[in-house]
Amino acid sequence: MALVVVLGGSYYGYQQLSDNGCSGSIRLTVAATSEVASSIDQVAQRWVQDGANVDGTCVAVAVEDIDSAIMAAAVAGQHKVVLAGVGTAPESVKVPDIWVPDSSTWILRLKSEAPGFVPSDSKPIAQSPIVLAMPQPVAEQPAIGWPNKKLGWAQLMQLMLTSTSLQTGVTEPTRDAAGLSGLLALGQAAGAGDKGQQAKVQAIKRLATDASTKRDELIGRFPRSADPNDIGNSLSAAPVSEADVVTYNSGKPPVPLVAMYLEPSPMPLDYPFAVMPQVDLQKQQAAAGLRAQLASATFKNALGAAGLRAPDGSFGAGFSRPLGAPDASPAVSNSVGGTTENGGTAAAGLDASALSQVIGSWNAITQPGRVLAVFDVSGSMNQKVPTANNQTRAAVTRKAAAAGLQMFDDKWAVGVWLFSTELVGKRPWKQIVPISPLASARGELQASIDQIIPKENGDTGLYDTVLDAYKNVKASWQPGRVNSVILFTDGKNENDDGIKIEQLLSELKRLNDPRKPIRLVIIGIGDQVDENELQTIVKATPAGGVFVTKDPARMSSIFVEAIGRRTGAAGS
Repeated sequence: MALVVVLGGSYYGYQQLSDNGCSGSIRLTVAATSEVASSIDQVAQRWVQDGANVDGTCVAVAVEDIDSAIMAAAVAGQHKVVLAGVGTAPESVKVPDIWVPDSSTWILRLKSEAPGFVPSDSKPIAQSPIVLAMPQPVAEQPAIGWPNKKLGWAQLMQLMLTSTSLQTGVTEPTRDAAGLSGLLALGQAAGAGDKGQQAKVQAIKRLATDASTKRDELIGRFPRSADPNDIGNSLSAAPVSEADVVTYNSGKPPVPLVAMYLEPSPMPLDYPFAVMPQVDLQKQQAAAGLRAQLASATFKNALGAAGLRAPDGSFGAGFSRPLGAPDASPAVSNSVGGTTENGGTAAAGLDASALSQVIGSWNAITQPGRVLAVFDVSGSMNQKVPTANNQTRAAVTRKAAAAGLQMFDDKWAVGVWLFSTELVGKRPWKQIVPISPLASARGELQASIDQIIPKENGDTGLYDTVLDAYKNVKASWQPGRVNSVILFTDGKNENDDGIKIEQLLSELKRLNDPRKPIRLVIIGIGDQVDENELQTIVKATPAGGVFVTKDPARMSSIFVEAIGRRTGAAGS
């Protein structure tokens, strides 16, 4: 019904064009997330009725209300990539001229997967801070102390891990920008090092046990009555947008929600105005005209009535401030990947790598998968790493492998191979543990990590190992799981007894089966890898990627980033 109203208004505006001194028609299509679509359409149709034109050619605007994840899937499909956890969009969903998702994180994720996706503008047109929503009676409990006490993400993390009564929830961060922002804030609050990693994994596991696929579903789990038993058995806290709290409380529920503005402030929903790359010059000019209308006081007031703030954090008429809400938004970055003069620390410098690491951690814990982990044990792995207290590359690799294994849920199956040259006769690799369910083989797999010991004077039998590992996963391929090969190496192929690259590429292409996809991910360590060689290998397969880090001490973060992306990209 909402779509009929929006498109009906657009058609009515078009009918008025001939009365405004312009001729012809430039039809501008806009896809916007639901909470901002009607506000955009209201201003757009007034602009059309007032004679919107580009050099005398009339402009008509059609605004469609569409979920950000669905449109992200459509844009990804147009560029022949897939975003982790998003899936494929219905064929009926078409990429518009202008897309206004709820968060710039969608733009950043798409850019990282599809280098050809370069939208213009992409500056925010609205804002809604990410808050921790709590039923008021829960927030007033002594452990929380609202409104007199100020809760931070670190304190929330501690409560999540120790409280038996606090039921926290989240929407799946692969499909929801508010869930992604909240999970990123929790991850930062956990801190670095082994202790921080353990805390982050425990928190994600707790959230993942009953995660919601959509924010409406999550919010529906808050208590529906003031009965203490209902409150005690319902959702206690969840990161959502301020606008979600405004909308929920507008229905006058028996138990209102409190919006808690935790510090450091997470990346808000910022509603970027993204003009798609395929848009021609005339439509770009029309888009610029519409963009100017969205900077007006009329639009700010329309946002306020919808529970949204302007990009600078102020709000227009009709804004229903939640309990405890500040006059202006908390100090945060107004755009992904950079800060403004009001920028804060939590979102500062946010990039695709940080997002992929959060998504990778979530995927490792929540999604069933099968992975064959293949580790380089050539002699060069004995080199010292200055940034890791002069531990060897092999020691750093063992640490990264142990952290990764700790992260994987029991739904995963994992195998371990080692490779160099002549490890089993002339064969460059040997199997330590076959791909086995973690539920039964976790101890054996943990013990196998200790065998990642460099072979004195061993070279790198890369090509044969990649091919045989790919064949191994293909032979035991299972549906309903992500089937992967993840190979770690610090060098390039050096094996005179092995196959040549032409044979490797030919065989990989022959083995490709779209019905049984296999992700081939290669993580290059140090400055001796040949990145072009690795990219050439991976491009022969339908899915996977290359991640190269010159600093081996960053291997753990690169590992989870690799899991968080679908197509992969070169790192640094």
